[in-house]
Amino acid sequence: MAAGQGASLRELMERMGYSSARAALIYQHATQERDDAIAAGMGKLLRQARRKAQAAGGAGTAHQSGTQRARARKRAS
Repeated sequence: MAAGQGASLRELMERMGYSSARAALIYQHATQERDDAIAAGMGKLLRQARRKAQAAGGAGTAHQSGTQRARARKRAS
C-alpha cells in the first residue's frame, strides 16, 4: 500500500525493515490502479511538453524525438 502511495524503494525498505532492495522488491506488486495513474501522469507530462514546444514556435518539433531534434540542430549549425 505504501508503494501505491508513491513511496520510493528506499522509503519502503526503511518502513518495512528490509536491509536489501531485493527483499523490498519481492513484496511489491503492480496494480492496475497504479499502472493507470502512471500512464495518466506520463500522458500529462507529454501533453505539457508538446504545448511548450508549440508555444516556443517549434510546432514541428513536438513530434520529433530528442535524437531527431539534436540532428536537426547539428545540421542547422
